[in-house]
Amino acid sequence: MIEPGIGLLFWMTLTFLILLFLLAKFAWKPILAAVNEREVTIVDSLNQAKLAKLEVENLKAENEIIIREAKVQRDMILKEARDIKDRIVGEAKDVAKIEGDKMIESARQTIQAEKTAAVADIKSQIGTLSVSIAESILKQKLDNDSAQDTLVANILKSSNFN
Repeated sequence: MIEPGIGLLFWMTLTFLILLFLLAKFAWKPILAAVNEREVTIVDSLNQAKLAKLEVENLKAENEIIIREAKVQRDMILKEARDIKDRIVGEAKDVAKIEGDKMIESARQTIQAEKTAAVADIKSQIGTLSVSIAESILKQKLDNDSAQDTLVANILKSSNFN
């Protein structure tokens, strides 16, 4: 077996202790500070990630609320539009019915006026025709003077001048 010599062990231990002293004096504090700073940075990053996650969740919730409100507003607008459309259509139907009724009444009055005029015209024509027929009959019956005298006498007897 190989056994190290006492001198070698002494120098190795002394080198190790010097190196340990130098590291503790000059490098240990900056290394620990860097590790602590890195740990703080990691903890801060984790906290910021949690905050960002919470903020994203809040934004999602707000977006859902906004979307729900937008849907409600859309539904209200559509309902108002349907109501306005129904009202306009109803008003147009009412106006059309009123105008139709006016036109029907006007047509009825025109028909009645034309009917009255036609009846008056027919009566006038019947009167004229009756007078013509009576005139023809009287001309035939009253061809002689004695028939004319008898007719005048009968008319005078039937009418009362007193």
